[in-house]
Amino acid sequence: MTSELSGRKTARRSRRRSRVLIALGIIVALLATAVVVVVVSLPDDLTIGRLSQKSNVYATAADGTPTLLASFYDQNRVEVSSDAISQYVKDAATSGEDPGFYEHGGVNIWGSLTGAATTLFTGEVRGGSSITQQYVKNVFVQQCEALSDADERSTCYDAATETSPWRKLKEMSLAVGLEKKSSKDDILRQYLNITGFGGSVYGIEAAANYYYNSTAATLTLSQAASLVAIVNNPVKFQLDDPESATNGAANGYAANKERRDYILDEMLANEKITAAERDAAVSAPIEPTITEPSTGCRTAAGSAYFCDLVLQTLRNDPAFGADADARLANFRLGGYNVYTTLDLDLQGAAEATMAENVPQTFEDWDVGGIISSVGVGTGRVLAMTQNKNYSQDPADTGANFTAINYNTDMAQGGSNGFQTGSTYKVFTLAEWLTQGNSLDDSVNSRERDDWGTFVDSCNGPQEYGEAFAPGNDSSSDNDSYYSPLESTIDSINTGFIGMAKELDLCGIRKTAEAFGVHRADGGALEQGASAVLGTNEIAPLTMAAAYAGIANNGVTCTPIVIDRITGPDGAEIPAPQSNCTQSVTPEVAAGMSYAMERVMTRGSGGPSYYETDPQVPMIGKTGTTDENKDTWMAGASTKVATIVGVVNVSGVGEDQRETWFESGQAARARHQMWPDVMSIANEKYGGDEFMEPPRSMTR
Repeated sequence: MTSELSGRKTARRSRRRSRVLIALGIIVALLATAVVVVVVSLPDDLTIGRLSQKSNVYATAADGTPTLLASFYDQNRVEVSSDAISQYVKDAATSGEDPGFYEHGGVNIWGSLTGAATTLFTGEVRGGSSITQQYVKNVFVQQCEALSDADERSTCYDAATETSPWRKLKEMSLAVGLEKKSSKDDILRQYLNITGFGGSVYGIEAAANYYYNSTAATLTLSQAASLVAIVNNPVKFQLDDPESATNGAANGYAANKERRDYILDEMLANEKITAAERDAAVSAPIEPTITEPSTGCRTAAGSAYFCDLVLQTLRNDPAFGADADARLANFRLGGYNVYTTLDLDLQGAAEATMAENVPQTFEDWDVGGIISSVGVGTGRVLAMTQNKNYSQDPADTGANFTAINYNTDMAQGGSNGFQTGSTYKVFTLAEWLTQGNSLDDSVNSRERDDWGTFVDSCNGPQEYGEAFAPGNDSSSDNDSYYSPLESTIDSINTGFIGMAKELDLCGIRKTAEAFGVHRADGGALEQGASAVLGTNEIAPLTMAAAYAGIANNGVTCTPIVIDRITGPDGAEIPAPQSNCTQSVTPEVAAGMSYAMERVMTRGSGGPSYYETDPQVPMIGKTGTTDENKDTWMAGASTKVATIVGVVNVSGVGEDQRETWFESGQAARARHQMWPDVMSIANEKYGGDEFMEPPRSMTR
């Protein structure tokens, strides 16, 4: 009796299940009919923008080949052609995600509606979308990701991914329209380039790079199937969490393996692989080789501050967008290849000598080490480094970290600049010669209590009494007349103040400005008598460019860091150009070089000059600020200009003549670093004789 009742109950349940399935089938059939009507009336033209990709920044290696410095991306993607994608990947994608891909017209009607009906009647979200439908959905998601406003992006994403019949119908309509315009192979290529593979990894090429240190073209069958498995549920199946209890190294990435093996079975069923291939791939262990992509300037190590200047240039230049938001949107999409001016030979020398001679931190002193090199006549920045680790992470609070580029203006991610000391005196020398004076003139260079009145055609006469009492490094220089040549060679402060007293302070300032010199904070150059001795706070890169201008017969070229740029389509994009202007006449520049060569051979630049090998004709000038807190060496050949500085970053520092690093006296570190860099520059670029000045300048 019990058995008979049980049988009747089973029969009733079976009949009910059959009726439900029949009803569900009828509903699906009716929905299919309705879908055909509705889809025909919906728009079928999909607007496809360019995909977000990595932007890459390159330096130049010794053999002239581009070398990757850093990459930048919101989405780690490298778009590739169909030929660059393994057939294993293509077959795994179609077999696992859409076996009827090559037969249907863009929509897997039965799969989509079965999924929709299941969702409608059970609440369980079920897939069923064709590859083309998935691609359409991903296009909408990518359009949302490109929005710069976070709220707009979130609203857009919700609309693009909502579980609703109307969203699904629109997706289907667009999929049908897309298949009318594009080939199956092209749709599959675009799908494999756009789809997500977990985290910020998008596209099969980036996935192959990241998970297997491979390429989309060279993936094995097992690897291809395991990557396609991730697409189904990236959170569940991605392979970069070896500690996962459900999908980690300990269990052989069990969750991914189950999905991978299902895909391999489907590939076999669809005759894409042989049974032997399937068996070998199923037996293969999943062994990811996670290869983190370099992202951001921090990965450029010692070149990070140069890299940061490249980014600042791109973000600030109108050539890349009408405003900051437009530029940001452009770089969020990425796909740019930026080929920079950085010379890795010089950069390597700069980084090595900085590490050897200036510590990252020093007790009771926020020490800064700075090196910038610029090409003469080109403005190309060839090297740039400093003694800190680059970081924009607020958690990196140590004194050895900073995001501030000591080499550049504040507007370029730099500091307020640094007092230049006597390296600034060359602009008074330039004005002296411009006004028709000679290097051999006799100038009252005596130290005095009252310097009296200075001419200032911009602000009116300036009085300097007892409060202004510049001295010299050596007391023997305080009580004599010196020629401008002697004052330059020995860096005699009172000699230059004496020259300034016979000139126009405003004229000296304008001459400095003609060489591109400006304050790092964007303010106007100070032009008082004390400014003659280098009290303006200026970016080192600005001074390097000015010295390059002197070496270039008085033609100064603004610094540039980019040689060329290609866009996502490979087309050239105009890069910011150096602007070259005649700062002083070639004759005046020749007179300046005449004096500054002798600084190197007979004066304070000797410790740098005589350690440089090979030696070519070079000009230079040293600089020291009050109490020896900042020390500089600036100079140039006819090919490369380099400035080196050891500074106190916070404004409160030690007397460098009384401070010793492991490498030696702090004040001499500049003379150890400058020749290290310029030796490489001279060996690589050489150097010519400087133009001889007119005899009237040296009589």
